[in-house]
Amino acid sequence: MKRWLMVMLVMAGFAGLGAAPAAAAPGDVSATEVSFEGAGGVVLHGTVLAGASAAGRRPAMVMLQGAGNRGRQAIRPDAEAYARLGVVVLIYDKRTVGYSLFHRDYSVLADDALAGLRLLAARPDVDPARLGLWSASEGAFVAPLAAARSADVKYVIATGAVGVAPAVQTRWQWGEYLRHFGVSGSLTRTMQGPAFRTVVGAGLFTEGDFDPLAGWREVRQPVLAEWGELDHDAMPELSARLIAGALHDAGNTHATFRTVPGVRHTLHLTADGGFDHLAAIPSDYGRYEAAWIDAPAPTAAELPAGGGPVPAVAPLRWYESFGLQVAGFALLVVGFAAFPLTAAFRRVRGRRFAPPVRRPARWLAGAGLAATLGAPLYLFFMMAVAAQVVGPTLLGRPLPWLLLQLLALATVVALVCTAIAWRRHRGEISAPEHVRLTLLVTAGALFLPLAVHWGLLAGVRG
Repeated sequence: MKRWLMVMLVMAGFAGLGAAPAAAAPGDVSATEVSFEGAGGVVLHGTVLAGASAAGRRPAMVMLQGAGNRGRQAIRPDAEAYARLGVVVLIYDKRTVGYSLFHRDYSVLADDALAGLRLLAARPDVDPARLGLWSASEGAFVAPLAAARSADVKYVIATGAVGVAPAVQTRWQWGEYLRHFGVSGSLTRTMQGPAFRTVVGAGLFTEGDFDPLAGWREVRQPVLAEWGELDHDAMPELSARLIAGALHDAGNTHATFRTVPGVRHTLHLTADGGFDHLAAIPSDYGRYEAAWIDAPAPTAAELPAGGGPVPAVAPLRWYESFGLQVAGFALLVVGFAAFPLTAAFRRVRGRRFAPPVRRPARWLAGAGLAATLGAPLYLFFMMAVAAQVVGPTLLGRPLPWLLLQLLALATVVALVCTAIAWRRHRGEISAPEHVRLTLLVTAGALFLPLAVHWGLLAGVRG
């Protein structure tokens, strides 16, 4: 669950290009490089980490990373901490076949996890009675599906698990980060409203309606569910209540729910109240979990409370369909761009508009085209970085968004001035120029409702 360079790295990670090479293990941890066959015959590569001095059969677990495919090294510090505590751990690079930014299947990832579990079960140093799954963030969508399919899974540890559909969680997360960065007003409403609904409606948010509670209702194994006190990604209070309710409804009485003080999402350290992404882990990381594996008793009989009602993503309105939005933006681009393009052609032939009409028309074409192209590009960037790269703000607006709003306002002013000048000097304008102005002013008129809808000119209904 982020600077353009970061975006490219994230995209590369989803494509399987961001996986870092295996790192050398510290002296107190042994590392064994392994390969195993996942779902559909896809070969997965991983590392088994174990305490170098430990002897006998030990507890073990497969570690399932969060969203994206940054490689096994992303959770290597976590795995080494568990290995030092006597747990045999498998970390592996997530598949790139069947998992990408725009396509994923948690059921397939669950089969991959079980394949990793079988690899661990075959090791002579692993105790099959203490063999389970550890999962973080998106990995906690996968772990319950795998646990429900195999009795070989003896326990499930979930950190930063989400109890609502990914679309609902993502929308909430954007709001958390934007508020933290001092953003208020129409950008937040646009991202959480029309921009988000359009992306979901276009099918670009894969597994956006996935129901994580369905998987938890099938889990019979002991569960340890943990959230950081400073988790701003997983809707922790609501997720805890919903997951606890799902397990309770299924009769699973072996569930422990825990909030870890002072840490962020995935229980890592933070220097910014949970809004950063430090890889550092606390000095006692994993101790509670390692002890729980040997004695997985629930810590409390009561279900977690809080979190409020489950929010929902409003359905796509008819005028927000992806096809209609693309058509509208295409018309604006054509309408605004046609004026300077035809002006260049006419200038070659020595023909020009009367200055009283030419000046406001140029402003209308230039400002309108810049706002029309800039708004979707900026919104796509903000969604790609999960609202976590904002930069300087002024009046509650990131500077790029403020510039786009000023361009939208300039477009409206130029539209009015162009229309007035056109009317006053209509007798001085040739028939072809009337056609050009008609196209330009029509684009300006179409720009108004779209600019209002996308928050460039007014508030947005979420």
